[in-house]
Amino acid sequence: MKDILLLTPPFTQLNTPYPATAYLKGFLKTKDIDAFQMDLGIEVILELFSKKNFTRLFDIAFEKDVIVSGNCERIYALKERYLQPLDEVIRFLQGKNPTFARQICTDNFLPRASRFEQLDDMDWAFGSMGMQDKAKHIATLYLEDLSDFIIECIDDNFGFSRYAERLGQSANSFDEIYTQLQLPITFIDEITLKILDTRLKLIQPKLVCVSVPFPGNLYSAFRCAQYIKANYPGIRIAMGGGFPNTELRSVSDIRVFEFFDFITLDDGELPIELVLSNVLDPTPKNPEYRLFKRTFLMENGEVTYNNTSARADYKQAAVGTPDYSDLFLKEYISVIEIANPMHSLWSDGRWNKLTMAHGCYWGKCTFCDISLDYIKIYQPVAAKLLVDRMEQLIAQTGENGFHFVDEAAPPALMKAVALEIIKRKITVTWWANIRFEKNFTRDLCMLLKASGCIAISGGLEVASDRLLKLIDKGVTVEQVAQVTRNLTEANIMVHSYLMYGYPTQTVQETVDSLEMVRQLFEAGVLQSGFWHQFALTAHSPVGLNPSEYGITPHYKDITFANNDVDFEDQTGIDHSQFSYGLKKSLFNFMHGIGFERPLQEWFDFKIPKTRIKTDLIQDFLQFEPNFNIQPTAKILWLGGMPLVEEQLKTKRGVTRHQLHMTFHDTRQSFHITLEKETGDWLLHMLEMITPHQEKQVTFSQLKTDFETRFEDFELFWFSKPIKVLKEHGLLVL
Repeated sequence: MKDILLLTPPFTQLNTPYPATAYLKGFLKTKDIDAFQMDLGIEVILELFSKKNFTRLFDIAFEKDVIVSGNCERIYALKERYLQPLDEVIRFLQGKNPTFARQICTDNFLPRASRFEQLDDMDWAFGSMGMQDKAKHIATLYLEDLSDFIIECIDDNFGFSRYAERLGQSANSFDEIYTQLQLPITFIDEITLKILDTRLKLIQPKLVCVSVPFPGNLYSAFRCAQYIKANYPGIRIAMGGGFPNTELRSVSDIRVFEFFDFITLDDGELPIELVLSNVLDPTPKNPEYRLFKRTFLMENGEVTYNNTSARADYKQAAVGTPDYSDLFLKEYISVIEIANPMHSLWSDGRWNKLTMAHGCYWGKCTFCDISLDYIKIYQPVAAKLLVDRMEQLIAQTGENGFHFVDEAAPPALMKAVALEIIKRKITVTWWANIRFEKNFTRDLCMLLKASGCIAISGGLEVASDRLLKLIDKGVTVEQVAQVTRNLTEANIMVHSYLMYGYPTQTVQETVDSLEMVRQLFEAGVLQSGFWHQFALTAHSPVGLNPSEYGITPHYKDITFANNDVDFEDQTGIDHSQFSYGLKKSLFNFMHGIGFERPLQEWFDFKIPKTRIKTDLIQDFLQFEPNFNIQPTAKILWLGGMPLVEEQLKTKRGVTRHQLHMTFHDTRQSFHITLEKETGDWLLHMLEMITPHQEKQVTFSQLKTDFETRFEDFELFWFSKPIKVLKEHGLLVL
């Protein structure tokens, strides 16, 4: 028996749990509140994609006579070939049977339907990724074939990472969802509710907290709540998460509260603590009786927003370490949808998810919901505490991979975290989302890589300086190019979020933006990307001040969800016409092909020629910023200590005493030679500027120390031996 059941409804990710319930469970643990968590999504997927249940699916489709398309007819005709290896394919994707990769990679082993028509050249695509990844890609396409069969013949709402997403998108009225909930349950609902019922009987919670991060979880969240209300009327139910935080801030339809007793907004820790207090003791003697934090509930037959508690939200240092216990961590499925190493990070491998800070340190982008607390209130976590949490999660989960899910991780904090990781000598793999700002110097990127950073994603958005200024992104295309170069040269993969259709964007700017992107990929400084069309949200600066951006919003009566807003742009351009061409060209660029094709060939309608010089990005990349080193900049040596050989060299009767130093790094050896006195000083300083020292040496301190013994520090700092060290781990931060 537990006080709380924390529940993520189907579906989010196949490869790793969405972290919201783990965050809450970690917090509740600090309050000695007993909670159990479950990710219904992965549990339903494992039941659905089993030989037993898929046999039932094939039978249902045959009995209903709904197999219409040639593709599904082929899958049904090959049903035995699909069913026989299904359980073993799932086990392979769970990492439980790696030798099965050789069988999967055999040309005629797994049956193939329409998903294999776009199959990449396997040898080319996976030459650098290996047989395991090739097999994952083939197995993923095999599962997607089966998914297509489900969508066409059983349930058109199905999707691996979403369910009935259409119902949750721009649902200003609750009518359509409510109507759907009156219909008989689907086959997938049946599996979902059976698993839920088993868990409810075991846990016997007093409160069920349903986390709804995306529109694709919404329908299932209501189905689960409906089932609990009908079968366990004594259990109270709360909803929170990303969807209500952005969409349900003005909910007023009383029918919503036939399913949920509470809907909480923004940070969930204090709201859930107060909800539980009222559930466990709903009497006036409770000092927190009827006191809530940012919570919708029914009072006197009306939807009421209760924010009466005077208690302050918890600081990030006080919310505890995410707790992933109870989740089926060994059962998640790693899939590879396209042959792109960066793109696969979202779906391949199990990642512990953390945030470096609450909110966004920039907080200005005009398309973003910066008026909401989850972005507006910026509160970083101390680097030592973050790395403490990383070590705790490694001990708990056995996984040392981390995805920092910040809106934009702050570069100063990333530097501090990287130093702390190196100082503690722990081996981790991590990636994060950033702004491509100038603070990501070559040296900082080298430090991040040394700490285990393998990839970075960031928003280039519209590759146009005019529009980047209108977005208030605080970057230029030139700056983005140079930062992506710094990251790539440090061997950190780079993914860019790309946008089209921003208010006032012209057709010419869309074409020029694509040309910028083409050049970035051709230069090798971008490895992955994703185009999405601008969406107007109610809580963004554009949504709050539409006239300033030349758009006319079309508002609807809001009784349920309020976030995405339809609008007209003063340009009158139908930006959706660019969607296919932009995505097709990007798919090719990510595979390293198509750079020589004229942009016109990606579109089936006439576009203007680009005005961007063919070598503009290359010009940007040639530029090396020559910043004066700040006196407070930290000097760091990431390499090891050298083997030293003393040498005496006589030339024209003059004997020089020198130190010949041989350094070894993981890839090669290199040498420098210095006069003995200077060499002795350098050896001492290299010891002092390693990351493991408690205090870091500043550039000013280094210069002062040198000048107490020698002359002309600048001549020494820009000498050939120091240049060699700078190429191998001598950093200025």
